[in-house]
This record gives sequence, structure tokens and C-alpha cells, in this order.
Amino acid sequence: MNNNKQDLIDDVRILVIDDQSTMRKIVSQLLFQIGKFNISEASNGLQAMKLLNNPGRSKRPDVIISDLHMDGMDGIELCNKIRLSKIPGVRDIPVLMLTGESDDFILKVSKQVGVFKILSKPIGAPEVKKHISSALGYQI
Repeated sequence: MNNNKQDLIDDVRILVIDDQSTMRKIVSQLLFQIGKFNISEASNGLQAMKLLNNPGRSKRPDVIISDLHMDGMDGIELCNKIRLSKIPGVRDIPVLMLTGESDDFILKVSKQVGVFKILSKPIGAPEVKKHISSALGYQI
């Protein structure tokens, strides 16, 4: 991997949201297989919204990878709040929803509230890379 491509990855900020620390660790490890991203974590949608709404936070994530089913605030409600945000730059952050859910209605609602792409568990690094590239609009 040349330095220019690695520099692009280093500059990509990804927020990983899951109420299970093991899943956050698994997703972070998948991301490290792709490259050295700037990764932050939240344990649920409520914590994620606090991070996103923090006026002192100068840099917002470029991509969010969120679980669908979480305590406190699930991924659907989180994505809806992100899309309705009045904070510049927040409402346009692409959300990749990582889930084992197979209920078509729930998946359809997820897309309706603005989920960029639904990723089915289990998922591998090549697929994650492809979807992050698609969300960013350029190849990483």
C-alpha cells in the first residue's frame, strides 16, 4: 500500500456504535485489517448522539457503522435523529447498519429513515471496505 492511499485511510473518521463491547471490538479489528482508520466508539445511540451533538467536537465522523438493535436508542431511531439534525455536517454522515436482522419490514424502515447500506452479519473486511468506499464516494 502506498503512502498516499494510507494517508487517505488515516484521515477517514469512523464511529462504531454497538451496545456490545465484543462487537465493537470485532468491527474495529475488521477496520484495522483494511487500514489504520481514525476510529471512535459509542455504546448506543444515545451516547453516539452526545458525541455528534458536542459543539466542541471539530471533526465529525465520515462514516458511521451502527448496530440495529441496541438498548437506549436503536439504530433506526439513531439514524432518524441524525437525518433530522440541525448541526452542520451531521445529517449527511452515511450510516452503515450492521445487523443480523432478517425481518423485511424492519430493514425497509431502516432504509426509509436514511440508512446508506444495510450490512448483514457476519461480514468480512473486503465487504466492509467496499461499503465504506461506496459511502465515501472514493476507493480506499
